Amino acid sequence: MRAFMLSLATTLSLFVGLAPPAAAADLGNGISVNGGATLVSDYRFRGISQTDKRFAVQGSFTLAHTSGFYGTVWGSSIDDYVYNGADQEIDFIAGYKKTLGSTTIDGGILYYYYPGSGGIDSDFFEPYVSVAQAFGPVTAKVTANYAPKQSALSIGDGKEDSLYFAGDLSAAIPNTPVSLTAHLGHSFGPSYLTIGKGYTDWGLGASVTVKNLTVGLAYVDTDGAFITPSGRDAAKGGVVASLGVAF
Repeated sequence: MRAFMLSLATTLSLFVGLAPPAAAADLGNGISVNGGATLVSDYRFRGISQTDKRFAVQGSFTLAHTSGFYGTVWGSSIDDYVYNGADQEIDFIAGYKKTLGSTTIDGGILYYYYPGSGGIDSDFFEPYVSVAQAFGPVTAKVTANYAPKQSALSIGDGKEDSLYFAGDLSAAIPNTPVSLTAHLGHSFGPSYLTIGKGYTDWGLGASVTVKNLTVGLAYVDTDGAFITPSGRDAAKGGVVASLGVAF
């Protein structure tokens, strides 16, 4: 089970474990490509561990066009309690991003795929939209993710939907390689992506980027609880360390 037991965050944030940004390679005709790989001490999805508070290996690959359209494939190892024995999550993202002055609007559709989930209906899609506003070195962003009613989100009462709201602050400390982040989100339920009727997650983080390497440290917590088969509370607060390389 994903959120009962549970990186564009729009849905892929610092707490998911994105690789650091890198200069995209120009393929011509307005198309560019970049990607990255990250090792995290714990994969948290909206505050809830997907790896039973153990390490995860993650990677991403993005194609983008100068028009603003982009496509991303992102993947992570997960624990088998997330979705009926699946040991990996693969996200397919198609979106459009536009910057107007100091404001950036980003929206699209995210499809969650869980290979090896034993044939159950585990995959689902989730449209998202975010608006980010820069104030000098500080950027404030609000995000909304809404997954329409789907069988994969059911908790036994037929198809369920899911709504997630989040606010993020990020700041680059001038003349240093250090960035700071703060996050607050709320999942509305009940659905397979919530703990009971809903819960709130939050986090604080810092990262240092040198060339194409980024080292990060974050504290992530929720106001809920979920006990995994090993006896750990996947929703309990904890420190998440990450090491990412962009290419």
